[in-house]
Amino acid sequence: MHRTPPNPAGPHRHPRRARRAGGPRDFDWDLGPGRGRPGPRGPRRGRKGGDVRAAALLLLDEAPAHGYHLIQQIAARSEGAWSPSPGSIYPVLQQLEDEGFIDFERVDGRKTATLTDAGKAYVEEHRETLGEPWDPEQLRRGGDAESGALITSVKTLNAATRQVMTVGSLAQQAKAAEIVNEARRQLYGLLADDDA
Repeated sequence: MHRTPPNPAGPHRHPRRARRAGGPRDFDWDLGPGRGRPGPRGPRRGRKGGDVRAAALLLLDEAPAHGYHLIQQIAARSEGAWSPSPGSIYPVLQQLEDEGFIDFERVDGRKTATLTDAGKAYVEEHRETLGEPWDPEQLRRGGDAESGALITSVKTLNAATRQVMTVGSLAQQAKAAEIVNEARRQLYGLLADDDA
């Protein structure tokens, strides 16, 4: 049965119900935490939590780390309120490498990430926006942390869009419009899928 995407002016489902989808590599899409749903004994390990991208950047600004160490650090700093799954950490690290923000090297047999100069500059410039994604009080309030992650992603998308509008050629601006329109269609598709 065909479903009509929701009217932007009408009511929306809560962001927690929407499953994230991947976006264009050139934008700062938050790949986000896992998709596990709460069970009879509480949320599964892959449950939604905070902003994985922000957490990884902030921790790597302190010291190089491999993926498992990042998971441990996030769990410790959130006082157990958030323990992201490997399936949420490693795609984010790959994205950060694609953006030129981290490099990988083998340390004691582990693939360890280190912030590049560009990554350090990004963290310094956006430290206030990155915030404290492992704040246990915010995480325990539920949807607030996820809303914050989505807001951060929207802000970075807006910044990238403004940059293209300012310095991009007409062809680049036209391509950017196609990318944004496709992202909009995917977002509505998430809500339609969740209603199925």
